[in-house]
Formats: sequence, structure tokens, C-alpha cells
Amino acid sequence: LSSNSARRDVQTGLPNLSQGTMADISRSLEQLVSISDQRVKIEQYKTALTGYLSAPADTASLQAFVEHVAGEAVPLSVSRVVLLELAQKLPSLPATQRKTIGLHVIDRTAARATSFEEAVSTIREHIAGVYEEEEEWSEAARMLSAIPLDSGIRQLSNDYKVEKYIKIAMLFLQDDESVNAEQCINKASLLLDAETTDPALMLQHKVCYARILDAKRKFLEAATRFHQLSTMQTTAFGSRSISEEDLTTSLQMAATCAILAPAGPQRSRLLGTLYKDERAPRLPNYRVLEKMFMDRLLQQDEVGAFAATLAEHQRATLDDGSTVLDRAVVEHNMRAVSRLYENISFEELGALLGIDAAKAEKIAWGMLLDKRLDGSIDQVDGLLHFARGGSADHSSDKLVAFDVQIEHICRSVEAVASAVAKRYPELAAPAPA
Repeated sequence: LSSNSARRDVQTGLPNLSQGTMADISRSLEQLVSISDQRVKIEQYKTALTGYLSAPADTASLQAFVEHVAGEAVPLSVSRVVLLELAQKLPSLPATQRKTIGLHVIDRTAARATSFEEAVSTIREHIAGVYEEEEEWSEAARMLSAIPLDSGIRQLSNDYKVEKYIKIAMLFLQDDESVNAEQCINKASLLLDAETTDPALMLQHKVCYARILDAKRKFLEAATRFHQLSTMQTTAFGSRSISEEDLTTSLQMAATCAILAPAGPQRSRLLGTLYKDERAPRLPNYRVLEKMFMDRLLQQDEVGAFAATLAEHQRATLDDGSTVLDRAVVEHNMRAVSRLYENISFEELGALLGIDAAKAEKIAWGMLLDKRLDGSIDQVDGLLHFARGGSADHSSDKLVAFDVQIEHICRSVEAVASAVAKRYPELAAPAPA
């Protein structure tokens, strides 16, 4: 380019906008405005855009182009088409430049956002993808959240909206923002229809909702949801399929959440269901699951090994300085002690639980109040008395535990017999008549 004018395209005779100083580019863009034929004008703007996007793309020139196209001088019917073209071609740019130009478009079109809704929405999706690559999960979620899904300007299917809400919720979960994630998944829930919604989206919704309950430390509900996922008979959901490994992972999550849930009859029943699952012995947390179901005291080394498998939010610290796991273990051991003692002093109880007497009394009081423990407190003598046979839940739990133990023995005998028959088939041959 000379210092006074931009070069002209050999075929069209119009300014070549892909090269030149900012002053040259400004003059060239002004010349495009003067084109009277709208079809030709749109084509020339698209040609100019292609020049800017060709490698190596110039960020400053692209930004100048965006400012011009989004300005009042360019008719809306032209700028809308050109910016949509830019939105569709944005992935051709390097990630950093894609984000810079995309954010610039959003900023320059903010005053007339509804006029450029389709282009801006597409650009937001591309920028969110860049944030995901950078592992900026919350930024990606907020970028997608700004896409208007209910404006009425674009005709969007319910499946598209559900997909976006689930995607946003999953991104928020990556940064443990469970409140924002729950808001999004609740919006998705309102759009679900068992007959018309894509089965793959229904599955994603179930998984996401279970993860949100887990993140919000509603462990009993989360465990129930994960267990439902682990026992699904159907493995094909539209374009998605579930492997046996996925089902086992869901079972493991169910077991982990059940172990962390507050002690009580509901948790005991769920632990029993999980313990009886034939896949349970293969789980890494099986020993803890077994001891909790059998109401046996947990040792510190077992607790430490289990703690190493927990996610960050599952190791959260409570108001009293203990962790979620500490609370679950203490409450479980409290119920285990109730199976061994008729009454116990809080000093001795604290020693068994690894806490001081005052804290042991406070936890016992809370469990009694919530009816998760049967008994009474004698504050004069500093004793905790456990009820014997006075609770239907207590009796039911004992019967279930007994049934499970018998079932466990039978399965063990059957496994040994099968192993013997496999190794020594002559022993399994029917006796001669």
C-alpha cells in the first residue's frame, strides 16, 4: 500500500481490505458503505472478512472491521449477515485470538444485542469452548448462561435448551458451584418430556442431578440416585451408550455417598441394598461399606484409606472443624457402640470415638433428637442409655443384617463349590446309579 491509498482487488477493482494501515482500512471500509447494491455490498464485506481471517490474521484489523460493521453506518440487514459469517468462521482463528475477537464483537453489539442474537450466541459458544480448553469452567458456564434461550427471536427446540442447561450445570460443577448448577438443572427439568426428549439428554440429566446432590452434600439422596443409575437395564440411549464400567462407577459413587450420609434407618437400608449387590465386593470401598452395614467399629487406618479416595467437596470442613467423613464415621461408630453396650459414660464413649466427652454428648443428643439413635441421656450420671428392642427400625435392621449374613455365607459356599468343581471336575460328576 502507498501512504495515500489502499491497493485494489485485481478482479473487482474494490479496495483490498486485508492489507494496509489503519487509516487505509478506515477509508476502504467507508468506500464499501457507498455501494448501493445491497447484494454486492454483502459479498464485498464477506470478501473483506475472508481477507482478515486469512493467516496470519491481524487482530487490530479484525477489531476495526467489527467496529465498522457493528456501527450505525452499516445497514442492519448487512451487518447481521456479515457478523453471522464471522461467528461461523471464528473457529479458524487461534484460541487466544478467537476469544479476543469474540469478546470484542459481544462488547460492540451490546447496545443492539437482540438484533445480532444468532451471531452473538454462536460466538458465545466458541468463547466458552476456549474457556474450557483453559479449564476456566465457571467463565465458560457464565458465557453460555448469557445466551438467551427464551427470547422468542430464535426458534429453539426443547432438546437444544435442555442440552445447554445441562452443559452449563456440568461446567459449574467443575468448580464446585453447586448452587448455580442446581438452578440450571432445575430449568432443564421443566423442559423434560419422557416421550419426546432425547434419551441421551434424559440420561445426562439424571447423572448431572445426582452429581449436584453429591456436591451439595445431600449424600443420602445422591446415593439413591447413583444406585438407580447403576442398576439400569437399558444401556443404549440414542447416540449414547453405557458400558459396564460406567455402571460400576455409578455403584461406587452410590457406596461412597451412602457411607458419607448421616447415620440412621434410611441409610442402613440403603447400605443393605448396596451390600447385597453382587458387584459390591469388587468396589475399592467395599470393606468400609461392609463394616458400616454390619454396624462394626471402623478403625483409623480404614478411614484414612477411604478418605484418600474422596473428592474435594466430600472432604469439606464443617462448622465444628470436623470433616464430612469425620461426622459420618463418628455417627456410625455411635450406632455400632449401641449394639455392644446397654449404657456407657460419655468419657468412655468419647475415648471409643476418638473425641472428647462433651462432643460425644452433643452428637448423641443430635442423633437422638433426629430419631437416628434409640435411647436416652442421663445428664446427672453422665451416661448414655441405649434402647433394647423398643424400636421397630432397630428390630428390622437386625433381621435384615441376619438375613444378609446368611445370604453371604451361602454365596461364599457356592463360590467355593464352583471353584472346586472347576479345578476337579471328577468330583462334580454325578454318582453312578
